[in-house]
Amino acid sequence: MKRGGRSPSAVKRCLRMVQEFEQYLYLHQAGVHPDEAGPGELAAYVAWIEREPEASAKTHLWALRYYYQYTSNEDMEYLASVLRQHRISRKPFALKDFRGVDLEYVEKLSAAGIRDVNQMLQAGRTPSNRQELAENTGVPVAIILELVKLSDLARLPGVKGIRARLYHDAGVDTIEKMAQWDPAELRAMLIGFVEQTGFDGIPPLPKEATSAVETAKALPKVVEYG
Repeated sequence: MKRGGRSPSAVKRCLRMVQEFEQYLYLHQAGVHPDEAGPGELAAYVAWIEREPEASAKTHLWALRYYYQYTSNEDMEYLASVLRQHRISRKPFALKDFRGVDLEYVEKLSAAGIRDVNQMLQAGRTPSNRQELAENTGVPVAIILELVKLSDLARLPGVKGIRARLYHDAGVDTIEKMAQWDPAELRAMLIGFVEQTGFDGIPPLPKEATSAVETAKALPKVVEYG
């Protein structure tokens, strides 16, 4: 960090947050050392920090990214970076930018004030919400459910138009289903899906598959599908 021009106060803050992660692991993860922690422990730590409303692990992930960069743990460095990027405010992803959506239905939802993934998740959170929305907009319930699922998947870091469509069409169409996969098995399944269907896109790399699964385990449930 010093070679990168970081101030002494930034270095101290980074060290303090790494120590907080170590303390968390000692108390809640059977004393696992940060060097031995994996994606599951990091995701659990993020969920633990963000258990309170409005709490964010963004700064903690900043520190841990530097730590794992220093220890040459590329997988954990990548996951910390991706999780942090997910917590930096950006313009919500527009529904029209999902691959394969019917723009006629997207325009009807837009006329009702639903243009991005955040608005879609709010408006279609429950089965009754989706039914009411269908009656008010003329958009079929099945289409609304599809857009809700795509929007739910878009909560994963790096998952937007093409990647959300790949996961959805391959049957991993909810955060809950994603969380149940082993990353290596998920990637193998998606490689097969792309090869068999001719899907116009590439399957995730190992780091991305690991990030998707572990982040899905840490994300709160926001949609009722049953």
